[in-house]
Amino acid sequence: MKTYRRIETQLVHAGTPEPRVLGAVSTPIFQSATFEYAGETSYDDIRYIRLNNTPNQLSLHRLLSVLERAPAALVTGSGMAAISTTLLSVLGAGDHVLAQNCLYGGTLDLLANEFPKLGIECTFISGTEPESWPAALRPNTRAIYVEAMSNPLLEVADLKAVVRFARDCRLTSIIDSTFATPVNFRPLDIGFDVVLHSATKYLNGHSDLVAGAVAGSRELIERITHRLNHLGGTLDPHAAWLLERGLKTLALRVHQQNQSAMMIAKFLSSHSGVRQVNYPGLATHPSHAGARDLFEGFGGMLSFELAGDVAHTEAFMHRTCIPVIAPSLGGVETLLTRPATTSHSGMTPAQRQQAGISDCLVRMSVGIEATDELIDDLAQALGSYQ
Repeated sequence: MKTYRRIETQLVHAGTPEPRVLGAVSTPIFQSATFEYAGETSYDDIRYIRLNNTPNQLSLHRLLSVLERAPAALVTGSGMAAISTTLLSVLGAGDHVLAQNCLYGGTLDLLANEFPKLGIECTFISGTEPESWPAALRPNTRAIYVEAMSNPLLEVADLKAVVRFARDCRLTSIIDSTFATPVNFRPLDIGFDVVLHSATKYLNGHSDLVAGAVAGSRELIERITHRLNHLGGTLDPHAAWLLERGLKTLALRVHQQNQSAMMIAKFLSSHSGVRQVNYPGLATHPSHAGARDLFEGFGGMLSFELAGDVAHTEAFMHRTCIPVIAPSLGGVETLLTRPATTSHSGMTPAQRQQAGISDCLVRMSVGIEATDELIDDLAQALGSYQ
């Protein structure tokens, strides 16, 4: 296979079948669930769409392994399929996992409410207080799980300490790097065992599919693949083709979103009507030093609170003209949402309060629109706060 030095070039060319299929510049959609038997001796090697080894899936596996500088990679039918299957591949009944205490709501609910039914226990830890982690360790602890940037407060855990702690305690270190993307951060470079993505978000970037991704060692990815083959969280050929197409512009999109989000965060933090801005690119953010050390860019996600109640917050959101009020993130269009009603609605009010997620918190996924237009739009929506 050809090799490429820079991520911008890798995104366009890595993973492409060699030689190209009948000369096609774009990988064709192989809309087939079944393929001719070719002498395979293992069940998992039989070419079949649920077994994650058909041409569109394999192209993505090759591309993602290059992007994450991983020996192997895997695509799944959703981000939650990537998360749940990975955790169920390293944990079983009687095991214990440590997890960051400010996670995506779906992940938190899985760990707190679903896994105990399977005999898997979880202790939630502060990602920024490594001195507290040894006390949470148990003889049956098998893994530690964190996010590159937490949702929705953009906290950056002490990720280097996570790697050291996992290595010293012989834990599998797992990180969800959806918010960072391989453009801004490659977790395996600093020693993480497994990196996960909701490919629905930045990797695809066009809000038109649901997918997940996992990258890590060959041994781990093989284990995760075999578990996924039985759980069935498979990505279909058309979605795989869309994801491969979306990935080609990832670097262009993320560079724009990095720059735009920084300018918007600075604007909001200087506005009298805004009480708090959470963006790791701001020097005032508690995680700024760690983010500056780890990341090549601070990402396109931010959150903020206005100086008012929920009614004022809702009115502000509906006064904006460019952003779409919708959940999800990472697309070319700017989105606004209140996590209390979407991503973290599964948490109780007390749990949200403990996590620092107020009912007035607004999460903003910055798209690729003109930055000055976005700022002007926010300014007019904030007009009554002047």
